[in-house]
Amino acid sequence: MKKILLFLALAFTSATLSAQNPYIEPVAAMENGAGLTLPRSQTVLAVDLVVEQEQIIAGPYARYAQKFLGVLAPLADRNLWSVKSATVGVMDPARVGVVGDLAQPSVNNVRYASSEEGFPTMPIDKSSMSVATLEESAGAAARMICLLRNRRIELITGEAGEHVFGEGLKAALDEIARQEQGYLELFLGKKIIRTATHRMLVYPRSDKKQYVVCRFNEQNGILAENDLSGDMVLLQIEPGKVDRSMEAGEKSKNVVECRVASYSNCVVSVGARECCRSVLPILEFGEKMLLPLRQVR
Repeated sequence: MKKILLFLALAFTSATLSAQNPYIEPVAAMENGAGLTLPRSQTVLAVDLVVEQEQIIAGPYARYAQKFLGVLAPLADRNLWSVKSATVGVMDPARVGVVGDLAQPSVNNVRYASSEEGFPTMPIDKSSMSVATLEESAGAAARMICLLRNRRIELITGEAGEHVFGEGLKAALDEIARQEQGYLELFLGKKIIRTATHRMLVYPRSDKKQYVVCRFNEQNGILAENDLSGDMVLLQIEPGKVDRSMEAGEKSKNVVECRVASYSNCVVSVGARECCRSVLPILEFGEKMLLPLRQVR
């Protein structure tokens, strides 16, 4: 009977303390000769990295961009990855492994590309018996760009006809812009920006203050933590002081032993660059102390 009352008292105290501060917990949770104790939970830290991929796809007429358009264009495909931001926070252990909670990679914008499909092709001149060279096709594409730009000016100034206005004018300008973008991509290529969020979980230990959560390089993005070709993505924990103001006085009779979390500085860095810093409660670096226990009648 006494064990049952003690269990109810500890459970009630645990709920009360959790309502006031979720980073205070009664110590233990197994029944032995010394009495009944409650289980100790594990702090779980979630490190989220927002990574941007810049993909350049060279256009088939890139080498003629300066000759026909007067601009320089990339001549080779390339991928460049960068870490845009990082965050670290405490995750509810009960939610670990729930797919809906995990950050999913996603494309959030596409720039300087009409689509991620292939490049447009120049129409074939069926009246000609010869096959156009790459330079001749590039010249024809450049002339189409100039023609489309002239048509845009004619529409805006009203030279194309006085009956083109309102939604019709907008639709015509949008179509001209779409076609012009397609021809420009033949010279300038496609530039596609993708942004993805990756989540790594860290389980702190009282004897360890540094964790390599993954690695990263500009050519391949996120790598496994044991891949030495990338810079370390490092989580450093600097334990702070524990608030002892709630500790029971010497004359208190109804007390329970609890662990109070340490509010620790958590720093995420990529290589030599610090990405974020947060102060988080971590039970593993906390301290045990006696807290007042409400009497169960």
